[in-house]
Amino acid sequence: MSARPLRIGPRAAAALLLVTLIGIAAFGWPLLADRQSGLAHSQDAPWLFAGLLPLLVAVVVATIADQGMDAKAVAMLGVLAAVGAALRPLGAGTAGLEPMFFLMVLSGRVLGPGFGFVLGSVTMFASALLTGGVGPWMPFQMLAMGWFSLGAGLLPGAVGVVLSGQARPGARGRLRGRAELLMLAAYGFAGSFAYGTIMNLQGWVLLQGMGQGISFHPGDPVPANLARFAAYCAATSLGWDLGRAVLTVVLTLSIGGPLLRALRRAVRKAAFEAPVSFGSR
Repeated sequence: MSARPLRIGPRAAAALLLVTLIGIAAFGWPLLADRQSGLAHSQDAPWLFAGLLPLLVAVVVATIADQGMDAKAVAMLGVLAAVGAALRPLGAGTAGLEPMFFLMVLSGRVLGPGFGFVLGSVTMFASALLTGGVGPWMPFQMLAMGWFSLGAGLLPGAVGVVLSGQARPGARGRLRGRAELLMLAAYGFAGSFAYGTIMNLQGWVLLQGMGQGISFHPGDPVPANLARFAAYCAATSLGWDLGRAVLTVVLTLSIGGPLLRALRRAVRKAAFEAPVSFGSR
């Protein structure tokens, strides 16, 4: 029996869609606000965090309900979140070198998009508690990391059976080996920049006193502000994001293969999708 990523059922998909829409609104509403709106992500962050936690629980419950899984899946989620939280302090604050990103890529690939999203968010929450990085940015980090892990679970070639070198008719070809690692490395590289960019958006609207070419101007047209935002990212965080992206690629290509096999072996032994039956004495 092969280990396959946990599929998204209708209830899990609905919960993920809801939390994604809320996240997009939370990140993007300052771009549509006028000058009198009193912009401050530090004020809306507690509300976002209060709404995010029950939605994360809803995604887990919906995934379990759709797949008929038991507590073993939640236990694996907790273990991986703890490992990811422990990895983050090893590189945070040093040229963007954050080894937890490669673990989120591999875990999202193996666990699937639903649990991948929850894993990314919970890992970021746990690492914030561990490093003392709790602040108005934390719920935004949880959302961004959740999306990062979710994307890894949506990459192609995760499901399917290959027999005698040929894919079974009607099934997607299963991608394994060096080709899969290259795909995950490419995703980790692009996703590292995407994570940094979306987190820049959260902080950029709060910064004042920067140059006219990179400052946020409340009430200005969205295209004009986005042009300044692109200049801000290039001037302030490009090098940091590059360090994160390169480390993710190096770790994925060097030790990603054994770790992927270990994760899939754990999922296979846990038999998350095995039907639960009760025998009579």
